[in-house]
Amino acid sequence: MAKFFTPVQINEFKECFSLYDKKQKGKIVVKDLITVMRCLGTSPTFGEVERHLQVHKIEKSGELDFSTFLTMMHRQMQQEDPKAEILEALRMTDKQKKGFIQASELRAKLTMLGEKLTNKEGKWLPGRPALHHLARQRLQ
Repeated sequence: MAKFFTPVQINEFKECFSLYDKKQKGKIVVKDLITVMRCLGTSPTFGEVERHLQVHKIEKSGELDFSTFLTMMHRQMQQEDPKAEILEALRMTDKQKKGFIQASELRAKLTMLGEKLTNKEGKWLPGRPALHHLARQRLQ
């Protein structure tokens, strides 16, 4: 798995993994897996985690080592595509199917979902009549 990750990534993964290795045996319990993966920037669903466990034949009450964890992280990162997810979310928000959404609507959605906007971002969004110049071609 080292060929798929940079040394910096592996060190970051190992550091986070070690925080959940409570017995210091080089393993984490399955119930902590989703937390560790999310701490490292992925967004697995419970179903995705269950599939990772099935592939490796690991029981829900079991443990996994760092090598297996790296394999799961690689598989998870391959299947996630943040750009596609963002564009799909924008597409779903574009109820009139015009290829853009109003800045005020984007701001409302972001803040409703708990996204904190900086003062600069908060001042920038309302001044924009629409965000079609950012994503119009991608929404089509």
